[in-house]
Amino acid sequence: MKKVIVGMSGGVDSSVSVHLLKEQGFEVEGLSFILYEARLKNTFSGCCSIEAINDAAGTAGRLGVKHTVMDLREVFTEKVIEPFVEAYSKGLTPNPCILCNRHIKFPYLLKAARANNADFIATGHYAKTVQDKNITLLKKGLDAKKDQSYVLYVLSRDELNSLVLPLADRTKDEVRDIARDLDLPAAKRPESQEICFVEDGRYFSFLEHMAGDTEGPVVDVETKEVLGRHKGIHLYTIGQRKRLGVASLKPLYVTGIDPAQNTVYVGPKEKAMMREFIVGDINLLQSLPDDHEEFRAAVKVRSTMEERPATIKLLNDGRILVVYDEPQWAPAPGQSAVFYDGDTVMGGGIIS
Repeated sequence: MKKVIVGMSGGVDSSVSVHLLKEQGFEVEGLSFILYEARLKNTFSGCCSIEAINDAAGTAGRLGVKHTVMDLREVFTEKVIEPFVEAYSKGLTPNPCILCNRHIKFPYLLKAARANNADFIATGHYAKTVQDKNITLLKKGLDAKKDQSYVLYVLSRDELNSLVLPLADRTKDEVRDIARDLDLPAAKRPESQEICFVEDGRYFSFLEHMAGDTEGPVVDVETKEVLGRHKGIHLYTIGQRKRLGVASLKPLYVTGIDPAQNTVYVGPKEKAMMREFIVGDINLLQSLPDDHEEFRAAVKVRSTMEERPATIKLLNDGRILVVYDEPQWAPAPGQSAVFYDGDTVMGGGIIS
């Protein structure tokens, strides 16, 4: 019997994943992570909260699988929270889920699997792994509305080769139905949308507390007129419309952030559209086409957008130039750009 370690966040997806893997004949063990200090002081229902970990333990007991908890608060602060705050302080827009997947969730799942002689690791992500000529490919999940392949592009080859994704061919509605039928603790849990370490989704308040206030000018990108003052560039991202702190008769959006000058630029919507940008910190999950100096792919720069056709050009310094066929809405430095060949993830990197 093959053994699998399942990352259990306490949510419905990972809970149902345990059930499905047992049905498939795996020996299953659940593993939950304590990630953030505040989780010991409250019970708000984000991913990996104390309430959620208790639900995970209850689910494991109900399904008859071993469940353990690993305390990763120190490394989570170092690898996720501090880089998140630092990136915003530089005018960047990081994705903490991608940071967590890269540095915490999958490395420590794989470490636990090897320590416990397990053959595989598993999570409740809506994505798919497929074997092709002895190479594991990462593909989109069946449920297009829930597909999470975007946040998995950072996986290492070892992690991808060891990964089982039991929700690959399931929809969210099916998963909730299974949880209700099994009367699992997670069946009635609401969908978690907030950043896991930020209570009630108030990440602006969190950043203010962590990064402090450093005021600077808000400048009209077209006229160069100073329209007002901001309370710190860490509170802004490209494409943002709300909380600009300036009065205007026309809608204004953040079009640029200059950390060196501590300046936020705003302008009309079209000024936040972008056709090309450079991507660094590349992670490739499959070989590039033979003529790999330039090739075609579909590119996604936010988890909630659909990928759009683009030309990919490899630069001499190892970075990639993305040139969309048509300008796209607000690609922001710090966000991840992920490249797709059909429904297969080729890889991705950080917009620089």
